Amino acid sequence: MLKIILIIAIIGIAGISTNYAHSQEIGLATFQESAQVIIDKKINFESITSITLSSSNIQEIIIPTELEQKIRESKRIQAVVITNQNNCTLGVYDQSCIIINIERSPEDKGIFAIQDNTREIADSYIDAVNRVFDTNAKFFQVYIHTNDDTNQALDTSGIISGSGTISAVYTMPMEDTGSMYGKLSSMLLSKSIRDGGGFYDNAKILSMKQNAKMSFSITPLESKSLLQLRVSVNSPITSQMEKVTPKINPLEFFNIENLNRSNYFSSGNYPLNSIFQIVIISNDETNVSDVKGDIIPTQKIDGMEMPIEIAKKGWIFDPQRGETIQGKFIFGENISINENEMKFSLGGSNLQSKEIELDESIVVIIIITIVSIGAAIFYLKGYKK
Repeated sequence: MLKIILIIAIIGIAGISTNYAHSQEIGLATFQESAQVIIDKKINFESITSITLSSSNIQEIIIPTELEQKIRESKRIQAVVITNQNNCTLGVYDQSCIIINIERSPEDKGIFAIQDNTREIADSYIDAVNRVFDTNAKFFQVYIHTNDDTNQALDTSGIISGSGTISAVYTMPMEDTGSMYGKLSSMLLSKSIRDGGGFYDNAKILSMKQNAKMSFSITPLESKSLLQLRVSVNSPITSQMEKVTPKINPLEFFNIENLNRSNYFSSGNYPLNSIFQIVIISNDETNVSDVKGDIIPTQKIDGMEMPIEIAKKGWIFDPQRGETIQGKFIFGENISINENEMKFSLGGSNLQSKEIELDESIVVIIIITIVSIGAAIFYLKGYKK
């Protein structure tokens, strides 16, 4: 039964748009804004603060229909990425990159055949990509990823740069993130999204930080493409984070006291289209405690904690205990959240979970929630448990 409902939910998501929501019924818009903080005290000993704006609607994140269709209908292209991330691939220094990932053909035997075929396909797209994004990237090399180093450097999911991915890499002069993000966001984001503020305003501020980096990706799906614009800042772990029971103020990483939603969602009720996520990775097992704001009641379905009261704002922690802690804060029907209601601690008494029975009528909404959150963080760096 759950699988059938999941299929229905996904079909429903594909048909939901901001153009049709004029009531207080819960909807899911194609545009999503996601903020994320990763506190990595185990692998890279750094914090990563990022904001991602994503959509599968080319009227919201605007790219020419011809280019989107050409990429999607190729069947071999897995992703196109524009980034100024340092060392976008092995051998690239102080240059921005356009990366075109190509699925390997079983007919390609040997490394030279793989490289030649990959470049031939990528070369047939690079002129159009350069023209659309006002770039002048030149061929650098074909790179066959044998590990996740580039994936970790770019903070992307495996389809972008994970193990086994074949990338045609094109390079161009390095551009500072503030100007690059300003140019691409004004070019890509619709005026209504730019005028709507919200996470977009915070992303602009984040892009001006000295060590900020950005990426824009086109990931083809079956009938549309996932378009994601991301800006991130990496910072060394501070002494405060090394305390045994640190107090976490998530918005402090953005140097803000309040996080506002985009006014783009004001035409309807879209509680799931603005998501805040935090991931904490430690060497030792710890747990969430002393949460200042609300905790959303959940029901475990297929091993995942599903939020039930999605009209209310609050935290969903899953897992709440372990070497990796993950939390998502949803806005519900609110347009803003403040730092005081997002604070929590690590260590101390475990949270008391609420056991709530669920009827099938709400399962569809719960699945839409989890699909929404998953889509919102698709392009963000994922750590394996």
